[in-house]
Amino acid sequence: MSAGESPPPHRVLADVFVRTRVQEGALVLGAALCTALLAQVALPVPGSPVPITGQTLAVVLTAAALGPGRGMAGQLVYLLLGAAGLPFYAKAASGWGQLAGPTGGYLVAFLPAAFLVGLAARHGYDRRPWTAVPLFLVGQLVILGIGMVWLRVAVSLDFVTAFQKGFLPFVPGGLLKAAIAGLITSLAWRLVRARASRATAS
Repeated sequence: MSAGESPPPHRVLADVFVRTRVQEGALVLGAALCTALLAQVALPVPGSPVPITGQTLAVVLTAAALGPGRGMAGQLVYLLLGAAGLPFYAKAASGWGQLAGPTGGYLVAFLPAAFLVGLAARHGYDRRPWTAVPLFLVGQLVILGIGMVWLRVAVSLDFVTAFQKGFLPFVPGGLLKAAIAGLITSLAWRLVRARASRATAS
């Protein structure tokens, strides 16, 4: 990108700064660690085995920043490290049993959600709040939808019960996280554009 130019739509935030494979690898690992950190922000939901966590905020933020491939890779590293025994899942849980259990669908859904959000970010949808917030909300809903279906099968729930326990209670939090992520990414892009303008002026 030449000085002063707006970043083209096919670029994500990481592309503005990353120059080497080592930096890319560090960002992928950073996405996994960020997800692990926000996973520890967990609130129980009465009557549901699924807690409200900060994980999905990390998923959409890192996917938008890294793009579809690196964003999904970050979540894959997160899942594998947690499954291998590191206390990376909600409430410091770990192990393959977490992926196979009732809440495993929400974790596995991080992969398609990260890919879809990252792909949309490559087309510039994360650069303005009015497109970023709906994008991140869709990412949250993808996770909730897949997780709810998994929960329904894992514990033999009817659709209405699964919806009430595994989807509906998490929609307000999803809206809030989408708004937070949308503001953060749009602000980050504003700073990128300001940096490019200063480079032109100098």
